[in-house]
Amino acid sequence: MQSYQAASDALQDKVILVTGAGDGIGKEAALTYARYGASVILLGKTVNKLTAVYDEIIKNGGKEPAIIPLDLKGATAKHYRDMATTIQAEFGKLDGVLHNAGILGVLSPFDHIDLPTWQDIMQVNVTAPMLMTQALLPVLKLSPHASVVFTSSGVGRKGRAFWGPYAVSKFATEGLMQVIADEYDNSSIRVNCINPGATRTKMRSRAYPGEDVNLLKTPADLMWLYLYLMSDDSITVNGQSLDAQPK
Repeated sequence: MQSYQAASDALQDKVILVTGAGDGIGKEAALTYARYGASVILLGKTVNKLTAVYDEIIKNGGKEPAIIPLDLKGATAKHYRDMATTIQAEFGKLDGVLHNAGILGVLSPFDHIDLPTWQDIMQVNVTAPMLMTQALLPVLKLSPHASVVFTSSGVGRKGRAFWGPYAVSKFATEGLMQVIADEYDNSSIRVNCINPGATRTKMRSRAYPGEDVNLLKTPADLMWLYLYLMSDDSITVNGQSLDAQPK
């Protein structure tokens, strides 16, 4: 599947929301989705980063994106319900959600984990995507084939020393995906996870500051899987946790 080649109009007329769209994998995914014909909704907490992605999409000839400035750390269920209402009024449906936003926290021994850090990571990495998906379900149901993609990690499948709350949040993400996928099996909504693997991003450099970044894949190298799961070619794929860098 790593040789997957999408048709140039694979996402034509689709509306896709990308969280954490201001940089890294989220930015690359937003640019890729727009290039393949989607109308992209850019969600993130830093407006100037979102504006830069917006400008790049327009410059590349893509459809005009929408921008939703939102800090997932402080967002409430009402924020997400209001967002869903706005998306339905503006676009009439939602074909895809890429839950890409996340925070790492600090790698530390288990006995050094402090509660505020734990709660922030759970809020952004687990609670926010749960509340957002819940609020967006009615708009996703208006699409003939909707795709929800969560972001996992290798440490969300096998725990690793010092990865503490981040690893636990990714185990929770895998479970959240499986629960929703099972509930909506044989419906118009499919739900899956992507494990990006070691990638040249700011989060990776914070976790491994001494690493040679030239040895890492770039976000662009992973886009085959992000594209596949948003395209109708993956209509039958549900409840799977897929590696963007298969061994």
